[in-house]
Amino acid sequence: MLIKHRKGWELPESLATPEHMFLDRRKFMGAAAGAAAFLSAGTVRAEEDPSVGLYPAKLNAKFGDAGRAVTAEDFNKTFNNYYEFGTSKQIYQAAEALPIRPWSVVIDGEVELPQTLAIDDLLKKVQLEERIYRHRCVEAWSMVVPWTGFTLKSLVEMAKPKAEAKFVRFETFNLPEIATGQQPGLFSSYPWPYVEGLTMAEAMNDLSFMVTGAYGKPLPKSMGSPIRLHLPWKYGFKSIKGIVKISFVKERPIGLWEAIQASEYGFWANVNPEVPHPRWSQAMEEVLGTGERVPTQLFNGYGEYVADLYTGLEKEPLYM
Repeated sequence: MLIKHRKGWELPESLATPEHMFLDRRKFMGAAAGAAAFLSAGTVRAEEDPSVGLYPAKLNAKFGDAGRAVTAEDFNKTFNNYYEFGTSKQIYQAAEALPIRPWSVVIDGEVELPQTLAIDDLLKKVQLEERIYRHRCVEAWSMVVPWTGFTLKSLVEMAKPKAEAKFVRFETFNLPEIATGQQPGLFSSYPWPYVEGLTMAEAMNDLSFMVTGAYGKPLPKSMGSPIRLHLPWKYGFKSIKGIVKISFVKERPIGLWEAIQASEYGFWANVNPEVPHPRWSQAMEEVLGTGERVPTQLFNGYGEYVADLYTGLEKEPLYM
């Protein structure tokens, strides 16, 4: 007799139902402004990524099955929140204007080895691997993505943080001459550049992943090329794209969305179906590309890896 032991993040098919309209995080006018601006400026020819020979990387079998089918590559490349390029989910054309070489990442703050690394030099210092992770957006939709990258833990160890370092602060590019969403206008009051942060314990967790590729190739610009973060147990806005600076700091960073609306987007942002967003429920989610609606799981189903990070923090607003 074949006995199947269901993994913590697996969902029974009987719980999936068709049809679901998910909610946008913000409903602004001019949703396609980023793509329109790109098209009016003319098509930008994509440059060859010099890291292409590093892909595909070997699959890490520990993270080789997300309990759902991988979301179609074309769908994922063309459906993204990337407010630097506008409010539309279809910012993929506008994002092509972003130059990804030269590109450097500054590592500074409370570290013994502050440094600035060109992205291709950084890639020579790390071991790339593929991991298939679930991605849960705060807007109540989800994807499954085969990411390629390296552990954030390995980068932390490379920097050699001092005892004073309690948090890791991430910062994205600030290029309003290229990124239409950073230009004066609709988002002029936003505190650019995009910032996010983690505790040192979260940064050292095995799940925390620095992403440089997807689907066996270098990461598309629309998905955060040349380097982004992915935290599968947190809502997607924590997984910052287009990183240019990683700082080890004493004080808790305030992320861009937290700075804009702290009552809706907090520091922790751990997935929890029992804690609704102030404007919608988080109990269910739409699996994009399938139309299925399934129950959301605590920590997006990754509790066995991360639940112990929050022991003793019961008074903290851990989920928004």
